[in-house]
Amino acid sequence: MTCSSSLYAAFLSSPPKFSNHRSPSPPCHQRVVCRAGSHLQYTASELNLVLHDALDSSGIDTTHARAAREGFCLQIKKLSNIERETSICINRCVDLGKTALHIAAEDDSLISHSSVPLPVDAFIDRLDDLSMGYCPNYRSSFRSSPESFLESIERYLFAKKGFRRTSVRDHLEPQALYLHSVLTHRSGSAVMLSLIYSEILKMLRLWSLVDFDVEISFPLDFHSLPKAYQKQKSKESDQPHIMTVQTLLEEILRTLKNTFWPFQHDNFKSLFLRAAHAANCVDKLNSFGDSAMQLASAKAAQHRLDRGVWTSVKFGDMRRALAACERLILLETDAKELRDYSILLYHCGFYEQSLQYLKLYQESKSSPLQEQASSKQEQSSNSVSSLEDEAVEKLMVRLNLILTEEGWSRPAYVRNYLGNNSEPW
Repeated sequence: MTCSSSLYAAFLSSPPKFSNHRSPSPPCHQRVVCRAGSHLQYTASELNLVLHDALDSSGIDTTHARAAREGFCLQIKKLSNIERETSICINRCVDLGKTALHIAAEDDSLISHSSVPLPVDAFIDRLDDLSMGYCPNYRSSFRSSPESFLESIERYLFAKKGFRRTSVRDHLEPQALYLHSVLTHRSGSAVMLSLIYSEILKMLRLWSLVDFDVEISFPLDFHSLPKAYQKQKSKESDQPHIMTVQTLLEEILRTLKNTFWPFQHDNFKSLFLRAAHAANCVDKLNSFGDSAMQLASAKAAQHRLDRGVWTSVKFGDMRRALAACERLILLETDAKELRDYSILLYHCGFYEQSLQYLKLYQESKSSPLQEQASSKQEQSSNSVSSLEDEAVEKLMVRLNLILTEEGWSRPAYVRNYLGNNSEPW
C-alpha cells in the first residue's frame, strides 16, 4: 500500500529585579554537532529537518517558529555531557525556563499563525516575579532550618499562589504542557511544576538566600506534587526521583510528542507501532491485542489525514508531533527518535526524507553504545521490539519501492496541496 499525495496536505493541513542568571546567549547558526561520546552518529549536514521548509513552501509564514527554534538551539548547544547530568536545581549553563518558553513559542506559532510571537521575555519576567514574591512574605524562613525553609516555599507555591497539578492518567490538556500557560492558569503537569520550583530555588541561590544543596523529588505517580529536600540528607531511594537537565527536557518534549501523536489508539505499547499499524506495516496476525477498536481508530486517524485535518481534540496534531520529534533529534537523546520522525514523514508523503531518517536510525542503532543503552529495555519487551524491527524492515522496503517510481525522486514538499484543504477551525 502506498500513501496518497493528499497525506501531505494533512501535515500542512513588575518590581525591580535582582541581577539574575538570564544573560543573553551568543549568536547561533542553528547547526547541530554531535557531542563527544554521543551514540548518535549523524552529522549536521545529514539533519535536513523538514517542518519549517515545508510550511514555508505552502505559504505559511514560519518566521516566529524559526526564531523560537533558534532560541531553543542556542540553549541546548550549551549542553555538555556533564551538564546533561546536572540537577535542575543547580544547573546554570542552560536557562531551562527560557528553553521551555521557546518550545511553547514555536508550537504557539505553528497552531495560531499569529502575526506576533509569544512574548517569551514577558513570561520570563513573570517567572522571576514569582521568585521575588517569595522574599518579602517569608523573610523569617531564611533563618530557619532547611526543612522549614523548603516547606515555606511549597506553601507559597502550592497554597498561596495556587499552583496545582493537572492529574489525568491517560491524557493531559495541552495548556498543562506549556510553561507560559501554566504560569497563567497555575495548573500544569508534574514536569512543569518541577521546573517552576527549581527556577525559584535557583534564583534564591543566586541571591545567596540558599546556602545548602537541595534536590527536587520528581513524582513518579499521577497525583503527587514535586518536593524539595536537603541533598546531604538524601537516601539511595531518592535517586530515581532526581530530575537532571537532560531528563527534564526529554520529559517536556516526549510528553508533547505523546500528546500530539496523530495515532492515539493506546493498545500498542509504542508510538511507532501505532503509526506503523495505521500504515499497515504491522501484520494483523503478529500484532498483539488486535481488535476492532484498534482498526477503527487507525482508519479514523487515516481519514482525518486524508481530509487535511492536521489537528483534532484528543486525536493528535501532526505539526506539533513533528516539532517535538525534531527537537528531540536536536537534543540527541535516543536513536528511536529518528525512527519515529521517519514514520511521521512517511504519513505526510515525505518519502525521500523518511527513508533518509530510517537509514540514520539503523546506522545509529547498530553502534555499540546504542546497543548497550537499549539492551535492558529490549530484554523486558522482546515482543514489542520484534514487532518494531519487523515494521522498520517493511517500511524500508516500501519506501525503496516508492522511490523507484517515476516522480518521487524530488522533495515531496514542492507539491503544495494545502490550498485544497481548509483549516480545521
